[in-house]
Amino acid sequence: MNKGVFIDNVSELFLSNEYNHIPNDKALSDDLISVKIFDAPIIGITSADDPVFLELKNEHIIGKHFMLPSEWLPEAKSVISFFFPFTEAIRAGNRSDKSYPSKGWMHGRIEGQVFLNKFSAAVINLLTDAGCKTLSPPMDKRFRSSTGIETRDLDTMYTSNWSERHIGYACGVGTFSLSKGLITDKGVAGRMASIITEMELTPDKKTYRKYDENCIMCGKCIDNCPVSAISFEHGKNHELCSKFLDSVLAENSPWYGCGKCQVGVPCEYINPGKK
Repeated sequence: MNKGVFIDNVSELFLSNEYNHIPNDKALSDDLISVKIFDAPIIGITSADDPVFLELKNEHIIGKHFMLPSEWLPEAKSVISFFFPFTEAIRAGNRSDKSYPSKGWMHGRIEGQVFLNKFSAAVINLLTDAGCKTLSPPMDKRFRSSTGIETRDLDTMYTSNWSERHIGYACGVGTFSLSKGLITDKGVAGRMASIITEMELTPDKKTYRKYDENCIMCGKCIDNCPVSAISFEHGKNHELCSKFLDSVLAENSPWYGCGKCQVGVPCEYINPGKK
């Protein structure tokens, strides 16, 4: 399977996925029934031995607990990142209230994750049927997230051994915002998934040179944050953000989310740093 055929197949998997809508029995309000969650994805591909992955083991980026593609899958040849932009229907409500996440956005987080898992599984099946070992680290039993919270280990707190945003950066999908989202050519408002495969696919050319090249540092995300967790001096305060998300979850379980730093900003739909 060449790269063109792979992308065509993935596009079909996206279009045919029945989980890309809020189910009737889950909708938090009638106007959200059957609302589409994601628009078509951006797809980025890089080699499994891309030197960026080694850089992610630096303690100032993720840390030594980050697992290389070859540590997940010894036969790894390619890493594929997907960025799924939220639809306008999911974003709109979250722009109207600056203090609390909209119901639609919370659906994007929870039902959106169901879609991401189903989509990833379908891509894994596609490549496995083609004779290539393939896996998605976040769906693997070895995946660990925020491993330092219990011990207050600052080297691992609010990190994971496979970060979708950092993988997107490595695959050429986008660069980081002041709020630590990933600014892509379709903006920052969306969710991500990735897979590792032994299929060898031609890597995409990276169009940026710096990790934050797409961010114009306008500060709009600072103004939008309901708990003042973002600043020019320190970027994103993950602890303040996490505590707010915990409070939303406590009130709306199993739904939660925020995303105020991803809507009503210059990078919501586009890459404002693109020349």
